Amino acid sequence: MSAFMSAFASLVGALADLLQPLFQHASTAAAIVLFTALVRLAVHPLSRAAARGQKARTKLQPQIAELRRKHSRNPDRMQKALMELHAKEKVSPLSGCLPSLLQMPAFFLLYHLFSSQRIGGDPNSLLGHELFGAPLGERWHHALSEGGPFGPQGLVYLGLFVIVAAVATFNYGRTKRQMAANPMTPATGPDGQPVPGMGAMTKVMPLMSFLTLVSVAYVPLAAALYIVTSTTWTALERAYLYRETPAAEAAVAPAV
Repeated sequence: MSAFMSAFASLVGALADLLQPLFQHASTAAAIVLFTALVRLAVHPLSRAAARGQKARTKLQPQIAELRRKHSRNPDRMQKALMELHAKEKVSPLSGCLPSLLQMPAFFLLYHLFSSQRIGGDPNSLLGHELFGAPLGERWHHALSEGGPFGPQGLVYLGLFVIVAAVATFNYGRTKRQMAANPMTPATGPDGQPVPGMGAMTKVMPLMSFLTLVSVAYVPLAAALYIVTSTTWTALERAYLYRETPAAEAAVAPAV
């Protein structure tokens, strides 16, 4: 593991060296943004596939509602019919989760890298790199102790919070409009009855993007940059992928 982390630290350092002529002292921060963009670019084909799958599932909603009505007294038959319908249409109910799952290792690598005092037995020199005076290895509470929310370091986080809030507001508006215009068929359990709590979950779902604010405040600044970049990418990517049939996006949970 230490050898792997050393290799990853070398990769981040190499990207920072590449960007140093353009970004000077912020080159490591720029390298993290570039790394995040490369990760998102790598999983973009899966995001496109997930969008196609979600659009297909949206088109199946009338058939799903009919099967649930037809087999409401026979939950086993209903579940079998739903599985047969998805298989026939070559639609996977889980395809939308893959892009988010595949990004998690990259995030945890970055989190671990900027949370470790030593990498491969040597001091972690990346922890001293900064973004406008805010160390990439420190958190928001460190910034608050070094001048408060409007100090030099606090303003860096304030800028990230503003970006996250703007993206979350954009996602909230889109999701609310889509869910109102095209309500999805309520999910049911094995007994054919609506799953308890799903109504509340549907109401809470549009607000999930705002939880990113908590993540940004808690993790090291380097990981916060990953979250902000990935969240912004997700919003723009979904706006593009669901532009033709945006109602399909209402069933997709917000992701990093």
